[in-house]
Amino acid sequence: MTQTVITLGAHVFDVQVRPVEAIPEGQGAALVEQIRFGPAGTAAGTALTLAKLGAAVRTAGAIGTDPIGDLLLAMLGEHGIDTSLVVRRAGVQTSASVLPIRPDGSRPAFHVPGANLTYGPDDVPAADVARATHLHLGAPELMGGENAAKILAPAREAGVITSADLLAPGDPGVLTWIDPALPHLDYLLPNEQQVLGLTGAGTLEEGARALIARGIGCVAVTRDARGALVVTAEEVFAVPAFAVDVVDTTGCGDAFSAGFLRGVGLGRSPREAAVLGSAAAALVAQGLGSDHGEFDLAAADAFAAATPVLEAADAPH
Repeated sequence: MTQTVITLGAHVFDVQVRPVEAIPEGQGAALVEQIRFGPAGTAAGTALTLAKLGAAVRTAGAIGTDPIGDLLLAMLGEHGIDTSLVVRRAGVQTSASVLPIRPDGSRPAFHVPGANLTYGPDDVPAADVARATHLHLGAPELMGGENAAKILAPAREAGVITSADLLAPGDPGVLTWIDPALPHLDYLLPNEQQVLGLTGAGTLEEGARALIARGIGCVAVTRDARGALVVTAEEVFAVPAFAVDVVDTTGCGDAFSAGFLRGVGLGRSPREAAVLGSAAAALVAQGLGSDHGEFDLAAADAFAAATPVLEAADAPH
């Protein structure tokens, strides 16, 4: 069966600038090597890599009627992503970020939430969701757990596999805000800082288990250069990161989500899915932006088979 995924939620237009060691003071200027832009966000960014890996992808969310929105849709369409479910709002801008990329690939962000904050259950194409094999909800915290549950529960009842990823930093208040949605998730794909912040746990495994206790089927946590930790009610295991020269970490979490979910759609084990997720993240990290890399499923699998991994002692702390 073909994996048909609807990525629903945050759509962001990213502008990346590299390398940036400091913001010039006053009216100062600095020469940089590269400025580019592209689609991003926990829905749009995940859609990009899912499409590269061979899934049939439709994306749903809200953007403005501005030129930024036009560009965002055009760039998603270039990757074969169906954008017909995206709604356009007059009077509010398309969500966007400016990302000054440091020489080590890390980056702060200047972000406008924009039209993402206007999307809710009434905008969801329920019939289309019910016909998909997979629904990925990007940033459920933007609409809150009760609204997210109104989207996830009917999808689950229709036999759709459900997953989510977060944008917000980890905070116990965010966990309370999204809690009604959690029992309707087969997979949650947060990062380490989010898990520890949401739960207040002393270790990552304890935090992931606390989320499992709230009804989630599987929590797959990204840990930057230390790979990923996958926790279910039955097992816990780590998957290392691949040893690559990192240019930009933008979109790596979304790429991991996409690779992991593509693995799930292909019937791979959670461990194999996490390896594909780590491979996708490593391929994206070697260039600028969430859409970096001309790779497909075969190339990602070949990369995973041939590329050394980082041992725990080699990974930056």
